[in-house]
Amino acid sequence: MASHSATAGHADGHDHPTWSTYWKIAVILFVITAIEVSAFYIPAWETSWIYVPSMLFLSTIKFTLVVMYYMHLKYDHKLFRSLFTGPLIVAALTLIGLMFLFSKLSIRLGLLS
Repeated sequence: MASHSATAGHADGHDHPTWSTYWKIAVILFVITAIEVSAFYIPAWETSWIYVPSMLFLSTIKFTLVVMYYMHLKYDHKLFRSLFTGPLIVAALTLIGLMFLFSKLSIRLGLLS
């Protein structure tokens, strides 16, 4: 009878994270969420120019961790990763382009000071 360890992969031979990996990712996600929530209650941070970029950066880290570990994208075939990542990059670049477009439009119309 062969022994089955906690770190062994599934029958297909792919490695999968152990419970300690999930625990560490959960703690990291909790810390990032605590930072995001506390930033809302720090007026100097919330009113500074760094607020939005820092929130976007922290959200990106959280999104990446959830997708890579909890959705198992890190352990999937490269084809599946590219099918997810390619459209995500296109969508992100489109949103960034639209934000620049409309902020420039708003400035030109005198809506922003």
